[in-house]
Amino acid sequence: MTDATQAADATAEKPTPKSRFSRAWQSDFAWKFRHSPVAIVATLVMLVIVLSAIFAPLIAPHNPFDPSSLNLMNGFTPPGAANQFTGDLFLLGTDDQGRDVFSTILYGLRISLFVGVAAVLFAMILGVTLGLIAGYVGGWTDTIIMRIADIQLTFPSILVAMLIFGIAKGVTPVEYRDQMAIWVLIFAIGLSDWVQFARVVRGATLVQAGREYVAAARLIGRSGPAIMMRHILPNVLSPVLVIATISLALAIIAEATLSFLGVGAPPTQPSLGTLIRIGQGFLFSGEWWILLFPSVTLLALALSVNLLGDWLRDALNPRLK
Repeated sequence: MTDATQAADATAEKPTPKSRFSRAWQSDFAWKFRHSPVAIVATLVMLVIVLSAIFAPLIAPHNPFDPSSLNLMNGFTPPGAANQFTGDLFLLGTDDQGRDVFSTILYGLRISLFVGVAAVLFAMILGVTLGLIAGYVGGWTDTIIMRIADIQLTFPSILVAMLIFGIAKGVTPVEYRDQMAIWVLIFAIGLSDWVQFARVVRGATLVQAGREYVAAARLIGRSGPAIMMRHILPNVLSPVLVIATISLALAIIAEATLSFLGVGAPPTQPSLGTLIRIGQGFLFSGEWWILLFPSVTLLALALSVNLLGDWLRDALNPRLK
């Protein structure tokens, strides 16, 4: 047998390397996802809602917050019926101002999702940072951080968010309150939700700090912040991602609750909570659709995110593998 033949046989026997997508598709995580109908349905529902919010200007038939496009004669048009005065047809009906409910839901979703995601990111960054410091440094630093967390846990999160929102809005100049309302809302919800991240990360850091790789990093002269960020943080991210997913649903509900109570998003930038508050005022006068459709949208969004978070918790739990 010639060298060329042997080389050809060796090449033919060598398996073709798999692409990254192929390896990811065949992983245990992807297998669990493909065999979980709940996770698939929750992901599809969440993707539809998120994409609808992102592309709201392209999907919405009207811009509900453009006064020039509103017609008061279209007010209180039932879903799927033509208005008796203008003849205009609206899929989900209109509210008292003649705004298309379908369009208001799409634009309200943008505010609710933005506030929820931004608040969770803020809470995650703050909680993970404090948890790493408390678990790695220990001593009085750990005691102070954890006692603050314990004190905050004794109060309901929504009350803490309302308190922080009221204080932050009070120190904001009057002329900037409407412009800063969304950012103040993000700050209030995020500051009321950092405790869960801090407690979980602190516990995981205490475990990782005693490992040999951390001792080796200290021996070669690595600084404390470098060890926390480069060595410990990557090993504690799995539970953080699960908490972030579940916290997203809670943050969206908290934003809707605050807006429903009138202390959240301003009327010029209504979220789903604001739309529900507006619709609640017309529930007993027969215009049920103004309340129903924003409520169902909020329920579908929160439920899909919660179900996906529960699945992630089970999929990433090493005890269930």
